[in-house]
Amino acid sequence: MRPLLCCLGLAALLGPCLACPSTCSCSTKKNGRLLAECAYKDLQEVPEGLSSNVTILTLSANRIGWLGQGSFAEVPEVQSLWLGYNQIGVVEPGTFALLVHLKNLDLSHNKIADFPWQDLGNLSGLQILKMNNNRLAGLPRDAFRSLKDLRSLWLNDNELTTLAEGTFDNLPSLSQLQIFNNPFNCSCKVFWLKKWTENTSVSITKGGSTLCVAPSRLKGRAVTDIPDHHCVAPSVQLTYLSNLDNTVMYDGLTLTLHCSVAGSPPPEIRWKIQTSSRHVEISGPNVARDGNVKQSQERFLIFKNGTMAIPNFSKEDEGIYTCLAVNDVGMRDVSVNVALAGSENPAEDLLRDDPQASHLGGRSCYKGDEMDPSGAGEKLVIVYHMPRESKSRAGGAVPQVHLGTLLLALGIMLCC
Repeated sequence: MRPLLCCLGLAALLGPCLACPSTCSCSTKKNGRLLAECAYKDLQEVPEGLSSNVTILTLSANRIGWLGQGSFAEVPEVQSLWLGYNQIGVVEPGTFALLVHLKNLDLSHNKIADFPWQDLGNLSGLQILKMNNNRLAGLPRDAFRSLKDLRSLWLNDNELTTLAEGTFDNLPSLSQLQIFNNPFNCSCKVFWLKKWTENTSVSITKGGSTLCVAPSRLKGRAVTDIPDHHCVAPSVQLTYLSNLDNTVMYDGLTLTLHCSVAGSPPPEIRWKIQTSSRHVEISGPNVARDGNVKQSQERFLIFKNGTMAIPNFSKEDEGIYTCLAVNDVGMRDVSVNVALAGSENPAEDLLRDDPQASHLGGRSCYKGDEMDPSGAGEKLVIVYHMPRESKSRAGGAVPQVHLGTLLLALGIMLCC
C-alpha cells in the first residue's frame, strides 16, 4: 500500500508539469528540458493546455494563420519556438514580447508581411531568428538593435527592395546572414550594403544570389557589384555673393550665400537657420523661376541654384546658417556664423570682441570671392553695411551700393 501511495503522490506532483494537449506529445529531454511536439497535426491555432515549464515548443507544418498576444501565455519559459511552414499572416503586437527566455525563433515559410518588430526589444537572448520565405517588403533600421546574442539571421526569399543603412549594426555576435532572393532595387540607398559586405566578417550565404532587380542597367548584377562611380557621397561648398543675378534686388542690406553641391545621385540642398529668436529648416527652393515666392511668409529666399538671400538683413538675423547636401549615399553640411557689424570698420568690431580672431587686412570680398577651404568647422562672418557716402568716396569699387560688404574673420571658403 505504501509504494502505491508514493506513486500516486509522485503522479500528483508531476501531473501539472507534464500537462499536454491531446494533439501533442510531450516528453522530458535528457537535459531536463520539456518538449511539446505539436507538428504535423493540422492545427489552426496554438493549442491550449500546455505546461508552463515547456522549453521547446514545435508547431511546424500546421495551418495556423494568426498569432495573438495570448497565444504563448501558457509557456513563458519557452526557449525554442518552431512555427515554420504554417499560414501565419497576422502577428499581433505583444505576441512575443514576454518570451524573454527565447533563444530560437523560426517563423519561416509563412505569409507574414507586417511584423511587430518592437517585440524583439525584450528578446536580448535570441540567437537564431528565421524569417525567410515570407512577404516582408521592409523592416525598420533598428529592428534588431537589442539582439546582442543573435548569431544567425535569415531574411532570404522575401520582398525586400531595400535595407536601411545600419540595419545590421549593434549585432556583435552575428556570424551568419541570409538575404538572397530578394528583389533589391540597387539605387544608392543600398550602396552601403556593398561596402558593409566588403568589410564584415559575417558569412553571407549565397552572396551571388543577392541580385539587383532594378534599375534596368543593373538588373541581374549582384548587390555587391554596384559600380563605385554610380554612388558618390555629397560634397558641399558655401560661397559669398555680393548680389543675385537675374533676380530682384531689395532695399537695404541683403545677405547672400551660395551653396554648391556635388555627388551622385545629385544631392538635395537643405538649409537650417538658427538665430536667437527662431529655428528654421527649409527643404528645397521657395522662389519660382518668375521670381514669385512660394511661401510668402518666409523671409529667407531659397533659389533652385542653391542661393539663399535675406533681404533687409538686421541684428535679428544674426546666427548660424547651415547648408546641407543630402543624397542616398549620405549627408554633408557646412555652417557659417553671421554677425552684423556696428561701426564703419567691421574688423575692429571683431577684434574688440575677440582678440584671438584674425582678418584679411580689411579687404572686402566681392561677387565670386570664395571662402578659404583650409579651415574646418564653423566660421564667423561679419557683414558690414557701409554708409552711402563712404561708398561714393570709394569711386564705385563696391557694386550695388545698396548692398553691404562682407568681411570674413576666420577663413574665406567653407567646404566639405
